[in-house]
Amino acid sequence: MAERDPNVIIEHPNREKASSKATKAVVLLLLLGSAGLVAIVTVGGWSALEGAKALQIAYILLYLVMAYFVARWNRGVLPVAAALAIVLLIFAAVAGPEWFARDKAGFNEPTLNENVLGLVTFIIVPVQIFLIAFAMRGFQQAWNVVVERYPDGSSATVS
Repeated sequence: MAERDPNVIIEHPNREKASSKATKAVVLLLLLGSAGLVAIVTVGGWSALEGAKALQIAYILLYLVMAYFVARWNRGVLPVAAALAIVLLIFAAVAGPEWFARDKAGFNEPTLNENVLGLVTFIIVPVQIFLIAFAMRGFQQAWNVVVERYPDGSSATVS
């Protein structure tokens, strides 16, 4: 393995663009917001949730881990975030109306009001739509492009 020339300056030109920085910030916000919304539904509806507890905890942890990697400019997690957002969007769209239909006998009372949980579940849907759009926008911005140059401005070639 060849040693790296200490005189070579490594730059990531696409990370310096304002649009890339804004996209990264929005994706971070959406990932953290999604994790927070899922945490609210998980904690607030813990007693009423049947089999989705492990899945919701997994989503919270995955979104937090992906937020960490996005904060470090890792572009590889963006398609994964978009794919998971599609699945969560479907789950939230299906589960949202069910929180409002809990006025029948035999349902457990969740910690939070069912209407609040239903509203939070419905809020997850547009947040996931935005996450899909911004994650794919970030992927298109090619955050991984590396330019190697010498201090005098000439290009460095890697052998």
